[in-house]
Amino acid sequence: MIRILPSVLAADPLRMGEAIDRVLAAGADGLHVDIMDAHFVPNLSFGPALVKAIRGVYPQVYQDVHLMMDNPERYIDTFIQAGANALTIHAEIPADAAQLLKVIRASGCRAGLSVKPGTPVERILPLLPLCDQVLVMTVEPGFGGQKFMEGMLEKLRALRTAGYTGAVQVDGGVNLRTGPQCVAAGADTLIMGTALVRAEDPAQVIRVCRGEAQP
Repeated sequence: MIRILPSVLAADPLRMGEAIDRVLAAGADGLHVDIMDAHFVPNLSFGPALVKAIRGVYPQVYQDVHLMMDNPERYIDTFIQAGANALTIHAEIPADAAQLLKVIRASGCRAGLSVKPGTPVERILPLLPLCDQVLVMTVEPGFGGQKFMEGMLEKLRALRTAGYTGAVQVDGGVNLRTGPQCVAAGADTLIMGTALVRAEDPAQVIRVCRGEAQP
């Protein structure tokens, strides 16, 4: 089964609850929450308060939290306590990524590692045994609505060729055209923003990306 995680970043912030209700009713497998610190990426988004608020209203919903931060080590406990089910850090941070992945796993959360477009996937191969999921960015992280970088598909293939059997996620420009391409290259989790959250028929988008319907 291909998992579909809509990104709340694509929602109208004044109508986020409506957007969440809509994508969950359409069959989404959970929510993807992008945390941006305005340092690691040139944008500022949400904090642990949003994760906690979502957990309060949707106690059973899976929250996949992506920490686009220079110093995620300072906030891991905070996000876990807020209600994150998975925490993804970046391979490019100054801190010891291996140690942080161990800390996340020990907490009972799923541990994820993400790579920017300019980071070779070979760089993270030694860390794969510590990862429950790997997130391949197919745009430069920081803003939604960017064009999908097709060259990143090779990273998905490389992860599977290396024998990685955990979840392989893709984030950035994933839509009805690029989603199936990612699945064919080895992804099993699609992070979808505008193409799903603002779709006229989000259920149809999910069915197509899972291979259950024609575009």
